Amino acid sequence: MKRASVSLGTSSEKKASIGFFNLGCPKNQVDSEHMASVLLSAGFTLAPRPEEADAIIVNTCAFIGDAVEESVEAVFQACALKRHGRCRAVVMAGCLAQRYGRKLWETMPEVDAFVGLDRLDSVGTVLLRALRGSRKFDVPRNAKKTLNTPERKVLFTGSPIAYVKIAEGCDHKCGFCIIPAIRGRYRSRPMRDILAEAGDLLSRGIRELVLVSQDTTLYGRDLPGNRGLPGLLKELGRQGGKFWIRLLYGHPAHITRPILEAMSETPQVCKYLDLPVQHSHPAMLKAMRREDGKLCPVADMPRFLRAEIPDVTLRTTVLTGYPGEKEEHFQHLLEYVKTSRFNHLGVFTYSPQEGTRAIELPQTVPEAIAEERRRRLMLAQKTIVRDMGRKLLGREEEILIERKTAGSKSRWIGRSARHAPGVDGTVRVSGLPDSVNWAGAFVRVRYAAVNGYDMDAVSVRED
Repeated sequence: MKRASVSLGTSSEKKASIGFFNLGCPKNQVDSEHMASVLLSAGFTLAPRPEEADAIIVNTCAFIGDAVEESVEAVFQACALKRHGRCRAVVMAGCLAQRYGRKLWETMPEVDAFVGLDRLDSVGTVLLRALRGSRKFDVPRNAKKTLNTPERKVLFTGSPIAYVKIAEGCDHKCGFCIIPAIRGRYRSRPMRDILAEAGDLLSRGIRELVLVSQDTTLYGRDLPGNRGLPGLLKELGRQGGKFWIRLLYGHPAHITRPILEAMSETPQVCKYLDLPVQHSHPAMLKAMRREDGKLCPVADMPRFLRAEIPDVTLRTTVLTGYPGEKEEHFQHLLEYVKTSRFNHLGVFTYSPQEGTRAIELPQTVPEAIAEERRRRLMLAQKTIVRDMGRKLLGREEEILIERKTAGSKSRWIGRSARHAPGVDGTVRVSGLPDSVNWAGAFVRVRYAAVNGYDMDAVSVRED
């Protein structure tokens, strides 16, 4: 859970500070940043902490059961601050508010307002009403139109990176996922809006643009001209200058040769692909309603992509315990993970979600078995990561410096192009002169030690 705060300063009489609790993925963080931007444009300014706020916005997640529990706990924490601290109003926004808003409105009277996904621009009005003691429910039944484009986005990353949402919603019909029902059909942002936002961010010192949506590889299919993701990557590359472009949350079914060509031909694009496969066994993919790859099947995807883009970094996500998953299905997945040797792997256990197809399926897998399978996959991946890390020792590479190590005057934290922010490893760098603020700089380092996904490195001075 990430925290940030903004303060309302529209008048000395009605000054009020607004804090954020942000749950979930970077796509949700973009929504929090948008709400903060809306508030800033109305006269708000940043304030230190939610604990010092007069009102708190809890931007919730509802992707899996654990995310729902974490979101509810954050709401309870905000309400506790209202009972015993400075806070006078609590507002719930995000996926949980969109999905269960009416029910929560009736069962959680301590929450003063609910804001739906299509109503983020109304957050200032909702907050003022809540601060004046009136409850407000502003959640349209279906989210279907929001494509937020703030004039100047406030950032919560605290580093020289920014998440840029290029589309909203999802058209996939995966049996386990409720997101399409919450966020609506897939709709791409106009390319000109994305380019304008990117230009502003780069002018402010951002050095990594992380493109996110429910499916980045589907971008532009609904826009006139259908230039799609390849066209967007090439236009972003024409911004010029030294920076990275990273793609998160793609789909194996929508990887195309033009996308791979644009990645190879645009120097700013990190050779990094995040393509959740969810499973490898054909029977499970069919049960999950997961489309197979059109350019190449999921079974051959790692080999194919590494042949097309040498040194590509591959991240994927898999799911254990889906209804009907037998030991033979899991063994197929385990062998797939071992032979594919993904650079980064996320493993989740199946979480039943009301309103999804999977919740009606028979042959449920006991939670303990699903968790044991998850553990076995992570143990296999741990060996792969260790071996990959050892092969990097002594290698020189350019990395992006993000921040100084806490409590250290001479060590900095950075990432290589092989590491996405927040989900992959980091690089701890020593040997950089103390007289320079290295945040946002690209520096060359030599890897000296490995610890799981993290690396230690020494700066290499170029004469």
